[in-house]
Amino acid sequence: MELSVIHIGNSKGIRLPKALLDKYKIADQVELILEENYIILKPKTAPRAGWEEAFKGMNAAGDDEPLMDDVFEDENLDEWS
Repeated sequence: MELSVIHIGNSKGIRLPKALLDKYKIADQVELILEENYIILKPKTAPRAGWEEAFKGMNAAGDDEPLMDDVFEDENLDEWS
């Protein structure tokens, strides 16, 4: 895809077509990665996005039991007192 570099105030930039923004779910920010001879634009995502809804769904399905005990049988907690 070929894009024109345009003036934006005292800077220059590119316009990304709406179809590209939609396809890669680009909203307000992108991550700019500089590699040797390449500029990479990556959609910026929020870490842990959607976790709250996923955990609520797990709880509703009864699938949120711990996989292991909080305290092991041979663990000595006295040393932390």
